Amino acid sequence: MDINYLSPYIRVAMDSRIEPPWHLQERVIFDYELLYVKEGRILVTVEDREYFGNPGDIFLFKPKQRHSIRVLGENCFRQPHIHFDLFYQQDSPEVKVSFKPLESMTDHEMRWFREDVTKNPAMQLPNKICLRNTRYFEDMLFDIINEFTMKMPFYEINIKGLFTKLWTYLMRENYMENNPAVLGNIDELIRIKDYLASNIDREITLDMLTKEFKISKFHLVRLFKKAFGITPMHYNRLARINKAKEMIQFTSKSFTEISEMLGFNSVNAFSRNFRNVEGVPPSFYRRKG
Repeated sequence: MDINYLSPYIRVAMDSRIEPPWHLQERVIFDYELLYVKEGRILVTVEDREYFGNPGDIFLFKPKQRHSIRVLGENCFRQPHIHFDLFYQQDSPEVKVSFKPLESMTDHEMRWFREDVTKNPAMQLPNKICLRNTRYFEDMLFDIINEFTMKMPFYEINIKGLFTKLWTYLMRENYMENNPAVLGNIDELIRIKDYLASNIDREITLDMLTKEFKISKFHLVRLFKKAFGITPMHYNRLARINKAKEMIQFTSKSFTEISEMLGFNSVNAFSRNFRNVEGVPPSFYRRKG
C-alpha cells in the first residue's frame, strides 16, 4: 500500500500491569500491536524465534504472526501497548483483539486479518526494536494512551496524528540503525543541506561542496541521498525553483530578473528547469490582472 494513504486506526491503547507468573499462550492477531516493556522482564517468542525483553525494549507483533509472551522473574510486568491498523478499512471498528491460535479462527474471523505492509521496504520494521532515545518514544506512546482513554471530542483525528508521529520516529530510527554511515555523518549532512538552502542565488556544484566540506564526491552523493532521498544537486535545484515560485506569486519581478537573482544562465534555462520540476511553465504561477 502507498504510504501516502496512511490512515491509522487505534483499536486499543492502554497501560497494564501483570503480576507473575503469567504466560500468554501462542496466538495470532488480526492487526498490529506495539508493546513497550516499561517494567519487568519477558520472554517473547515470534514464529519460533525467542527474544528477551527488558525495560526500554519495544516489540511489534504483525498480522497472522504466531507469538507468545512469558513473564520472567518475580517482578511486575508493565506493558503500555496499542493495537492498530495502519490503514483504516471499512471493518476496522468491527475487528477485535485476538487471543486465539490460527487453527481456532472461524471463517468470518479469517477475513479480519490485515495485510502486513511492513514487508514493504519503505515500511520495514523488525519484531524487536531497540531505540537510542526511549524517553521520546515513551512520551509519544503515553500521549496516545491518554488521548484514547480520555476520548475528548475529535480524539479520533488527533490520535491519528499522534500515532503517525510515533510510527515515523520508529521508521527513521530503524533506517538510521540500518545505515550507520548516515547516522555517523548526520550532523555534517545537515550542515551541507543548510548550506545548500542558504545559497539559492547560484548553482552549487559538487566541486564547490567537496572543497567547502572536505568530503569526496562519491561519499557526499551517496550519503546525502541516503539521508534525504535526493542528491545535493537535485536539492539545490528544488530550493531555487521553490524560491522562484514564491517570487513569481508574491512579487512583480520579471522572469528575467528572477532567473538572474537565482543564478540561472538565462531565462530560457530557468524556464526549462522550472518546467522539469513543476511540470508547468513559470507563467502558471503569475497571477493575471
